[in-house]
Amino acid sequence: MAAVLNPSALPAPPAIQQLHHFAYRARDAEETRRFYEDILGLPLYHIIQSDYVPSTGEYCPYTHFFFRLQDGSFIAFFDLGDDEAALPSPNTPPWVNHISFRVESQQALRDMKARLEAHGIEVLGITDHHIFHSIYFFDPNGIRLELTAQLADEFQMLQESKTAHARLADWTARKEQWRKDRAAGKASEPLKPQQNDRPELVGTK
Repeated sequence: MAAVLNPSALPAPPAIQQLHHFAYRARDAEETRRFYEDILGLPLYHIIQSDYVPSTGEYCPYTHFFFRLQDGSFIAFFDLGDDEAALPSPNTPPWVNHISFRVESQQALRDMKARLEAHGIEVLGITDHHIFHSIYFFDPNGIRLELTAQLADEFQMLQESKTAHARLADWTARKEQWRKDRAAGKASEPLKPQQNDRPELVGTK
């Protein structure tokens, strides 16, 4: 039986500086490069190739390639050499799993929308999220991407952060009750949030 650690005896968590990279499976490395480098403007920066996976030791030949963002972080991909893309999650709507990149202005967002559409890429938006505007589209691997232009300033975001824990605690308490009701056969619908931050969308499709 493992010993129970005393949290007070542990060092404080070191500061996590930034996202280093997020990795996805790619159907084809060159197809993916054209999209991210030639259209989105993210430079191809690094490639790792091997027959074996360092973390597990299993045999699986791959090319792992990275595109660099302005802050030094990366989005990365694995081409496993079989022309297969990752399958969508069977229990998750296609709009849920996505990665969002930030651009510097609303004009930059409009410019990228025009650029994507000129390359034949279907773009959803511009969508108003109140604190930022977004566009949505899919890359060649079926990965949903979002580009955002921030509207809220640092003060507004700081104010938002002051209520985040209380709102999540409320949701958690209500979810615990929902689980009990569901176990007792009293709840069949998914749990709804305690407030609607987007009332203008009620009744829309």
